Amino acid sequence: MDFFELIHARRSVRAYTSQPVEEEKITRLLEAANHAPSAGNLQAYVIVVVRDPGTKAALARAALNQDSLTSAPIVLAFFAHQQASAAKYKHRGVELYSVQDATVACAYAQLAATALGLGTVWVGAFDDTSVKQVLKAQPDWRARGAAPGGLSGGKPRCHTPSHAVRERAGSREEYPGLRRWSAANSIFLRTPAPIRRRLRTKETLLWRLRREGGRETGEAKAS
Repeated sequence: MDFFELIHARRSVRAYTSQPVEEEKITRLLEAANHAPSAGNLQAYVIVVVRDPGTKAALARAALNQDSLTSAPIVLAFFAHQQASAAKYKHRGVELYSVQDATVACAYAQLAATALGLGTVWVGAFDDTSVKQVLKAQPDWRARGAAPGGLSGGKPRCHTPSHAVRERAGSREEYPGLRRWSAANSIFLRTPAPIRRRLRTKETLLWRLRREGGRETGEAKAS
């Protein structure tokens, strides 16, 4: 499968069959994750493979009772290994780089799952403390996400259009459906109604600030 076809083929799968995932495929998922880029090549993350039904049920309770965690044959839990990054990058490694490392590793594993004919879904809503307790995580591990995996047991929903596209050139007419958000950086956003409302609010606030600033400057010159 072509790489771009693979990206388009990936879907968020929340229902799975009971067929186990072969060990060879699990190994390939982990190998793919370990090839993800990381800050300083430190690979400051930990991946826990969960197969036990009781443990998956406990994870689901910690993740707002998301059924995908119990129906999938396996769950890959991703932790940011904070101290592994802090050894080189100090506070920024704890708060950012280790989190990025774990997140990118999860994305690579999800793409690998698609290439292997498996479905996955990103699970990011959970109680960090509960997840750490369930998986007996070390104190400096920070739960960042989980990816249930297995053969799809239903038809996943289609992708929604991208909300953000960055372009360095071109006019609004050349990119229909896009709206200029920041003229300074030529950033365009697709704008569903909630985003349009936020943008209008922000634009109005900036306009008022500029107007008031100009008025104060004019008054100062006049005086």
